[in-house]
Amino acid sequence: MTVQPSDPAVPTFAPDAFVRVRGARENNLRDVNVDVPRDAIVAFTGVSGSGKSSLAFGTIFAEAQRRFFESVAPYARRLIAQGHTPHVDEITGLPPAVALQQRRGTPSSRSSVGTVTTLSNSLRMMYSRAGIYPADAAGRLESDSFSPNTAMGACPRCHGLGMAHTVSEASMVLDATLSIRDGAIAAWPGAWQGKNLRDIVAVLGYDIDRPWQDLSRADRDWILFTEEQPVVEVVPQRDRIAKPYQGRFWSAKSFVLHTLADSKSPNVRQRVLRYVDTGPCPDCAGSGLKPEALAVTVAGHSIAALNALPMTALADILRPIAAVGGTPASSEVSVTLAGDLLRRIDVLLELGLGYLALGRSTPTLSPGEMQRLRIATQLRSGLFGVIYVLDEPSAGLHPADAEPLLLVLEQLKLSGNSVFVVEHNMDVVGRADWVVDVGPRAGEGGGEVLYSGPTAGLAEVSDSVTRQYLFADDREPVARAELRHPLGWLGLTDISRHNLQGLDAQIPLGVLTAVTGVSGSGKSTLVSQVLAEAVGQHLHPDPDDAPLRDLGDPDTDVEFAERMPVAAVTGLEAVDRLVQVDQKPIGRTPRSNLATYTGLFDAVRATFAATDEARARGFTASRFSFNVAGGRCETCLGEGFVAVGLLFLPGSYAPCPDCGGSRYNPETLEVTYRGKSIADVLGLTVDAALVFLTDVAVAARSLETLREVGLGYLRLGQPATELSGGEAQRIKLATELQRARRGHTLYLLDEPTTGLHPADVELLMLQLGRLVDAGNTVVVVEHEMDVVAAADWVIDLGPSGGDDGGRIVAAGTPTTVAAHPTSRSAPYLARRLASLSES
Repeated sequence: MTVQPSDPAVPTFAPDAFVRVRGARENNLRDVNVDVPRDAIVAFTGVSGSGKSSLAFGTIFAEAQRRFFESVAPYARRLIAQGHTPHVDEITGLPPAVALQQRRGTPSSRSSVGTVTTLSNSLRMMYSRAGIYPADAAGRLESDSFSPNTAMGACPRCHGLGMAHTVSEASMVLDATLSIRDGAIAAWPGAWQGKNLRDIVAVLGYDIDRPWQDLSRADRDWILFTEEQPVVEVVPQRDRIAKPYQGRFWSAKSFVLHTLADSKSPNVRQRVLRYVDTGPCPDCAGSGLKPEALAVTVAGHSIAALNALPMTALADILRPIAAVGGTPASSEVSVTLAGDLLRRIDVLLELGLGYLALGRSTPTLSPGEMQRLRIATQLRSGLFGVIYVLDEPSAGLHPADAEPLLLVLEQLKLSGNSVFVVEHNMDVVGRADWVVDVGPRAGEGGGEVLYSGPTAGLAEVSDSVTRQYLFADDREPVARAELRHPLGWLGLTDISRHNLQGLDAQIPLGVLTAVTGVSGSGKSTLVSQVLAEAVGQHLHPDPDDAPLRDLGDPDTDVEFAERMPVAAVTGLEAVDRLVQVDQKPIGRTPRSNLATYTGLFDAVRATFAATDEARARGFTASRFSFNVAGGRCETCLGEGFVAVGLLFLPGSYAPCPDCGGSRYNPETLEVTYRGKSIADVLGLTVDAALVFLTDVAVAARSLETLREVGLGYLRLGQPATELSGGEAQRIKLATELQRARRGHTLYLLDEPTTGLHPADVELLMLQLGRLVDAGNTVVVVEHEMDVVAAADWVIDLGPSGGDDGGRIVAAGTPTTVAAHPTSRSAPYLARRLASLSES
């Protein structure tokens, strides 16, 4: 696809070719009036929290969605998850809209590249209707028989997951020289339950004092693997009162698998997982499918084989089939289906996603990869006259990957659509036809449209923070700190995980290291998985002391299957502590917020409890928590709102009729500190709370750190569910910064600049610099060249993604990497370093 970029000359639009917004008051928008052209690429920009998303998504898209739902039959509306009605006086000239937002939270491990793009539907249909069946096949299979996510197609052993938990004598008996009494069967529970099982085994006639290795094979197998559960009378020998009881026997295998299947305790599941062998399901070889489906072939390949291929290779297999008469087995059905698949795959190839396989699980994808997959799906939809509203489409993309994305945005426009992007990437903003700059600051200091017009005109708006980053000549010079020199090295030898195969890496200590490279090159695998696990296993050699793994993480199975993906690690003795800062939400419910996560709310509640009024009433600190009974409003249970179902109209939330949204009961609100109730304090922004709580040392220190990372605009009680991934990551970073330092800490951050305006990136870099200057090591996975240029050391992975990546292309200082002849990061880094030297 070859598309010329937008003409940099000032574009002209007909008077009736605008979306006109009047009186927008969503979130922090201040009665905004703005005109935005249709049939153009429009960039909404401004510092983080300025209100640009409230305008693009909360107002324009929300109103387009509301109008669409009004055209749907009332009964059908009840079956649709409807959005809210925006606070706006009027919007005219508004076509239908499609939103492509950054997905937050944890997607299902059953979701894959194929399901997101719907390519799997067509591929399954091809196997069902045009596949080659074995001679003894009973009949043609339905398309659902080729899906591991349906009862019709899922492998009965692994239930379609492709991974199976199995146990063996080696996994459950860690020291065969021990006797059963001394704990040979490590997989059995501890404490009384373990003693109970040992006593039952003794009653059954087995010698529990002989070394395990001296027992007969038949006895060992029965104790470990039998499904029998005999009940015997046990007389305790060590109790003061020997009361007989009926004890039921569980084999070690039965206990482990029963615990995994039924236990709701992550700690208990974590313990038994240590005695499990996890790997590809032996029945389906990891495909998740039944044998009948795996026996059907297309071009000599099973559907599992095609799902595992990179899309570049899949396209090569499909091309001969799509050509009429291209292969002897071609039929009208196979030609049609293969042609449809090829057309849709070609769009993904143009977006640089050819290294992905259809079977790749979506939780393992970066936000940028997910965004491009959804954009590609829309591009093939053939819609006309639609507004596409995109949330940071360049997020998580290397500059080399962003260029194909810009061509796709142009293609959407040339197809007769409007493209509205909320964006911080100045390369994307610079290529837009029109810019809406919101600000001037964040939160209560923002909410105004500073400029709406052709991109070049923003250079004349002195109040715009974006202006100096969009136009290099206006940028204030930033002094480059002296390069720090490594205090030592962490060496990882022969790394094998995903596309890292036999890789050796050296991570410098005591400096800021940026790990960069195109999407899919292996950056997150190296830093967030391999490096984190290697250091974590060194710091927590006892599995019981190790931090809990996220059992909902689809990569957990891989981690357990590959306990040590590194042949050798050196330099670990220099690291005393490991901290990972990611973009996962700080809480999954509105009950978690900025104040509770950082811990500053504990100090605030203690301050209220220490007032004379609270003491006179006998109120303790717990009285001022909205999460427990006592001080909270019992009508809304401390939520502050109640859900209002409106049947076929969009559901709504209304302030609680009893507490008015304060979350507390009247008696609690009567207690004040310096004239404000506890609810009033939760309503303050970080900037305002810093002034109000200046005498509360613990809270003030936390608030000052939040302000320093650029979060002064957030309210203390702002629910965690309303925070962006970038905001969540900065809150975690601020929480870490306020802690007392102890030892040499290794900080690992995965794309910390996602969702940040360039001005906020500068604030972030100052804080990361503080961590390094305090004697720690910081490693960031990053695409933003401002961060890479400011690093002391750069590791560039590549040269491409997937199987063509996983190698260190260049490593050294930013200047060294920028001069590398084959690095795809080098030209972009060199350009950034040049602009710094000029300023």
